[in-house]
Amino acid sequence: MTQDNKHIRYLAEHLLHTGVNDLTDRERHALLRIARKLQANRSDQPLHDPGLTFGERLADRVAEFGGSWTFITLFGAFLFGWALVNTEILGARAFDPYPYVFLNLVLSMLAAIQAPIIMMSQNRQAARDRMTMLRDFEVNLKADASIDELHRRLDHLTWQVLSDLDAIRRTLRPAPPEEEAPPLQ
Repeated sequence: MTQDNKHIRYLAEHLLHTGVNDLTDRERHALLRIARKLQANRSDQPLHDPGLTFGERLADRVAEFGGSWTFITLFGAFLFGWALVNTEILGARAFDPYPYVFLNLVLSMLAAIQAPIIMMSQNRQAARDRMTMLRDFEVNLKADASIDELHRRLDHLTWQVLSDLDAIRRTLRPAPPEEEAPPLQ
């Protein structure tokens, strides 16, 4: 439990810019949930490393280019050109005649290399998305705390105004007339 208190203190100071003693039960409960979730999701490695290696930058570029219309257009033109050269232009002297076995081999090797490279890029993007989600959650938590504080202030002001209106009403209302006592006989 002391580990949870340490995490709650850290989150209260860094997310809400307040001390632990100033937290409401709801805020304390929310910070406890966050602390436990962060402890469960932590790994030994950081999720996002701003210094990318050459291989990581290359993987990002390959994934970016491989998913573009430019790549699709160029690759379609390459395949059409391969078929045209081996069927019409070279004819009987084609280095890869019609079922295009060599082209099939080249495409298989390209796919075998391109798929893991794209997966590496996607894994890094997923890690960046997780960090963005955590930052968004922190912002939402701050906004929730601010809205709760505004509600408390609004409730206080509402009760203050109602109290003032009640006081004004009492001062403006004429005093009820005193009834005269019946004469004694």
